[in-house]
Formats: sequence, structure tokens, C-alpha cells
Amino acid sequence: MKKIKLLIILLILTAAAGTLYAQRVIKVASMVPENTPWGSALNKMAAEWTAACNGEVTFQIFHNGVAGSELDVLRKLKLNQIQAAVFSTVGMSAISQEIMTLSVPFLIRTDDELDIILANAKDDLEKLLAGKGFQVIAWARAGWVKVFSKTPVYTPAELKRIKLGTVAGQAELMQAFKSMGYQMIPVDITEIVTALNSGMIDAVYQSPLIVAGNQVFGITKNMMNVNVAPIMGGLIMNQPAWRSIPDKYKPKILEIAKTIEKEMDMSIISLEKDAINTMKSYGLTINDLTSDQLKVWYDETDKAMPSLLGTTFNRDLYNRFSEILKNYRSSRGTN
Repeated sequence: MKKIKLLIILLILTAAAGTLYAQRVIKVASMVPENTPWGSALNKMAAEWTAACNGEVTFQIFHNGVAGSELDVLRKLKLNQIQAAVFSTVGMSAISQEIMTLSVPFLIRTDDELDIILANAKDDLEKLLAGKGFQVIAWARAGWVKVFSKTPVYTPAELKRIKLGTVAGQAELMQAFKSMGYQMIPVDITEIVTALNSGMIDAVYQSPLIVAGNQVFGITKNMMNVNVAPIMGGLIMNQPAWRSIPDKYKPKILEIAKTIEKEMDMSIISLEKDAINTMKSYGLTINDLTSDQLKVWYDETDKAMPSLLGTTFNRDLYNRFSEILKNYRSSRGTN
């Protein structure tokens, strides 16, 4: 009789464990609004992941920054209150400071150059994050940082004369620009228009998609037509959550993520062009730089770089990126 009771108890516990296992939920935080291409892509990814896991693991997306700022989300990830999150380069650099090297101004200049850097260094970047306890599920491009201003800007000297707004929380990057002589003012994305109207800032260092979406171009009617730095993001999961997913499902999860990653990369390029064209139709002026003016920007950044390496930016990664780009540009006959 005792053996029968023990067997029944064992079966009940096994069934309960199976129920808990089937109800495992991976909570994913995102600062991005749900009604954007990124939000739609996350919803699609979550649905496909849940299906691929046969319902044993489900994925719940918390859009629109409801889980807090990137630093709030990072804290919650470490406490396993949230298991995964979409981070910008800034958020990822809070995990591993070396990641900020992707945002060195004027280092990576085109989509093709970004392709080359990621093809050669993405595995190493992911190892850096893995060493901090995080698994990179997918990388995400979000376009390019450009300068939008009330008055035309063609040279570093012109930009230094006005107040440049940048996203709050980017302390290291802001300090790097300040050291180069720029008047950097931290401004929350939701407060950009107010800051511009009040005269708190005269220009923004921002993505064309953000500028278009927030109607900032109605005030900053000039765009300096040069890519300052790529805007990168990543979908990252903490290691306990990644380990909790049955191994048999992990290849499919990564396969789905890579497919949607490629789809988003292509759509972002198109969306950014469409955003700029739409802003032009509403009066945005595109300020094209001459080759001599471009060289001034590149030379000024190169001159400031020695003081920023080893502090804001990682020296080894910077040197590696520079060598990759030097060889690539040489093969194409560009400087």
C-alpha cells in the first residue's frame, strides 16, 4: 500500500512539474513602441518562438518602455524579473563597455562598412556579452545618427557654436563629445520638441526615424547629410533563461531570430530613406557636404581619438575595426 501511495505521489509531482514546465514564460522588455516595424517584428518573433517550442515555452513582449529605462531593464534582467530585452548600443555598453566602440563618430560610415565589421567581429562582441552572463539572440539595426539643426551645419566649428541635444543616459558618449568642444545637452526623447522650442537646444544628434516620428523636423529644418554613427541594438537574454529553454528548441529559436533580423535590416534601410524623403516634402533641407568638409570632420575626430581610447572607447576593438575598414576601403579604392 505504501508503495502505491508513493507511486501516486510521484505521478502527481511529475504531472505538476510538467505543467509548470509547459507554462514557462520568457518576459521580453522593449523600449520601442509596439506600433513600429520593430514592435511588429518582436510580436512576430514571439509568436513563432512559442509555436516552435510547442507551447512549452512562451514569450511575452512588454513594449513601449513599460518595464522602465534600459538601466532599469538591465537591473531586472540581472534579478531575473525579466528574462530578455531589446537594448540599444548604449544599453549593451552598460553590460560590456567595449560595445560602445561601434558608435565611434565617423568610424563606420556606410551600411556596407557596417556589414564588414559585423561579419568580422560580431562573434567577438557576443562573447563579451556572454562573459557578462547574457546570450545575444539577434542584432538589430536602427539606421544612422545624423545631425538635425535649426540653422545649417557643415563644419565642426558651426556645430560647436550651438547646443546639441542627445539622449539622456549616454554619459560616456556625451563626455566624449564635450571633450571635443561640443555643447552637449541631455534630453529625453519625449522632451526634444519642448527643448527645441524653449531654446534649451538648437540641434539634435538623432535617427531620422525618431526625428520624423516625433515631428522634430518642423523645428530643425536642416539635416547634415552624413552618417555620424550606426544605431545598433540587440535582443539579449540572461543566461539562466537561455539555459532553461530545452536544447532541442534553441536552434529553431536562433534560426527564427536570424531570419527576422535580416528582414528588419532590409526594411530599416528603406524606412530611413522614406522618412527623409517625407521630411523633405514638408520642408526639410538636406545639407550636402563637400569632400573637403567631410575631411575636416574625419580629421577632427581622428585628432581627438587618442584621448578617448581606453576610456570611452575600447582601444583594441577600435584598432581592429580601423584595420578592417582600412583594408576594405583600400580594396574599393576609397579613403
